[in-house]
Amino acid sequence: MSLILKSHGKLLITGEYFVLRGAKALCIPTKYYQSLEVKEHSEKTILWKSFDSNGKLWVEAKFSLPEIKLLVKDSKEILFLQRLLLNIKGFNPNLFNSNIGFKMVSSMNFNKDWGLGSSSTLINNLSNWANINPFNLLWSVSNGSGYDIAVSVKKHPIIYKLIDKKPSYYKINFKPKFHNNLFFIYINKKQISSKEVDFFNKNIINNNDDVLKKISSITEKMIVCEKLIDFQKLIYDHETIISKQLNKKSIKEEMFSDYRGEIKSLGAWGGDFILAAGSANSIEYFKNKGFKTIISFADMLKKS
Repeated sequence: MSLILKSHGKLLITGEYFVLRGAKALCIPTKYYQSLEVKEHSEKTILWKSFDSNGKLWVEAKFSLPEIKLLVKDSKEILFLQRLLLNIKGFNPNLFNSNIGFKMVSSMNFNKDWGLGSSSTLINNLSNWANINPFNLLWSVSNGSGYDIAVSVKKHPIIYKLIDKKPSYYKINFKPKFHNNLFFIYINKKQISSKEVDFFNKNIINNNDDVLKKISSITEKMIVCEKLIDFQKLIYDHETIISKQLNKKSIKEEMFSDYRGEIKSLGAWGGDFILAAGSANSIEYFKNKGFKTIISFADMLKKS
């Protein structure tokens, strides 16, 4: 038996950090994805291979079944995979108790350093294969909000919110009239989301209902916004709120103060992709700044 699963990556447009406290967040799926091919074989082992976007093998592992014992030299990536498999076993104890094993091949069509969800797409694929709740698997290894899983589940732009620490989300239409003025730029400063979340949880102690309401309001206004200038104002307001709360300069202040438009950090501040809202010559502006990965909104968004 052979099975192929696919999960799309994500971008968090609004609500970063405060989505953990219950703010509404706007999230979109990307056209970039990770696939997982699973084949049964007669040996009671899991043979695992992960290939990057260049087709290069970057993780190779072997586990005995049913105990998920590692049979090769470990690495950070292999130990993370083993932890996922052990937690899957906990959620679905019968999965590894038969006399068969599995050959599993994971492949992605995006740079794994981009921050589009190399972990969350893997977790969603494994959960679909194992027939378990992907949020449970995510939260067994992560302190994140779960929005990335919700995007993979819906495969569509969504509004995401945690209510009593439980995920609530629904599909929306989000392709602004001015989407040709929106660009995603990879700034090549990889952030470790778990560390950024730890920083937030330790340093932003008080729940500020006013901040949550303001961010949720910006999210709601963004999805119905019809003019670029209004969208830019919403970006500015959002960046100002988060900058003040984190006591950090916004990415525009720090790196792009001469840009004639507005810029928003996406996800953990200071790394991965940013969103630029400005004129069509924005591409030349960022190229002249030395940035090579510039993707239009239309080219980033997963087609429905």
